[in-house]
Amino acid sequence: MPSLLIKNGTVLDPARRYEARADLLVRDGRIAAIGVNLGRADHVIDAGDCYVTPGLIDIHVHFREPGDEEEEDIASGAAAAVAGGFTTVCCMPNTRPPLDNEGLVEFVLRQSERTGLANVLPVGAITKGREGKELAEMALMKQRGAVAFSDDGVGVADASVMRKALQYAQMLDAVLMQHCEEPTLSGGAMHGGVVSTALGLMGVPAEAEQLMIARDLLLNRNIGCRYHVQHISTAGSVELIREAKRRRQSVTAEVAPHHLLLTDECCRTYDTNYKMSPPLRSAADVAACIAGVKDGTIDCLATDHAPHLAEEKELEFQFAPNGIVGLEVALGLYVRALVEPGHVSWMRLIEMMTAAPARILGLNKGSLAEGADADITIINPRLAWTVDLNQFRSKSRNCPYAGWKLTGRAVTTIVGGQVKWSLA
Repeated sequence: MPSLLIKNGTVLDPARRYEARADLLVRDGRIAAIGVNLGRADHVIDAGDCYVTPGLIDIHVHFREPGDEEEEDIASGAAAAVAGGFTTVCCMPNTRPPLDNEGLVEFVLRQSERTGLANVLPVGAITKGREGKELAEMALMKQRGAVAFSDDGVGVADASVMRKALQYAQMLDAVLMQHCEEPTLSGGAMHGGVVSTALGLMGVPAEAEQLMIARDLLLNRNIGCRYHVQHISTAGSVELIREAKRRRQSVTAEVAPHHLLLTDECCRTYDTNYKMSPPLRSAADVAACIAGVKDGTIDCLATDHAPHLAEEKELEFQFAPNGIVGLEVALGLYVRALVEPGHVSWMRLIEMMTAAPARILGLNKGSLAEGADADITIINPRLAWTVDLNQFRSKSRNCPYAGWKLTGRAVTTIVGGQVKWSLA
């Protein structure tokens, strides 16, 4: 494999708290050295005025394969990932059929290898068919390469089943990622509040999320499973996680860009690109999520990239599917939500997109230490650009950010020592 030298960049490696103007040398697909006067290489990249960071990681995406490849498949999803600066992504199991057995876990890994772009890692289902009734063969899936377990799209509603899942996952030292939504309070089209009432749409109250988090934290109090809350969205949820961490419970949480930037007020136009699950919440909930990022209650950032066909999103608001795509715009959105207002530094932002998700799932990623896999993202933090949906590499265009002017963008994505995407 040709060697690669990245010169003149500012290296940010949150896993080692390293920040310095330095060169980075890659040999045989691994980090060989960081410093100055590193000698020659087969290829040279000038990263002047850029940050050189570990490859970005997103632990919550939907690639729709198998079953809905017309919306997204592993190849197009991986292409979107590298275009956004992501070198590793974890795909959810709500495919058709669901990823609830070792054969489908292996299928995803093989498709990722064939694609040869980002590392696409499968998250196995907690229950068979994601029906919430009987545990799936989690041990076999973990042996084949499942990095975590979730029934994402729905939460595990039966407390007895969830308790068994927590116990089994703890035995396997596996992570349970929960879509927290009490089903008896779900079914609405948007956040339950003043705006939903004004629009005449059935709402999903904040308590739907909070009840399931509270229940799971109680169930897990004496089990100690590695429990992860997906796409947190309410002030009450943030406070539940904050208090659980004070009690030293084993819990982590993620937040998506839309829950840091958008509110239920956006739904007043009935634009279905603002329909998602969990729904866009109030301004107070957005402020609470940002506060949770600032004080470390929320551990990492995840896009919940969810592609849909245009004709599906053209349905009436109450009937349209939930979800938006986000991989190719996520970095710029996080900069707008968190860095530009001064909530977090660039070092902290990169930590939440690299070292933190790697630590949560126990991935051997997220660092530029010597000998680590050469998964690298080069970011121009001052590059101003406009979101153009026609330039997306994803198959889908269900995105509310068209025309947004953002600052900060990945300009080169390197996976295993090979350049997989470049803006130039």
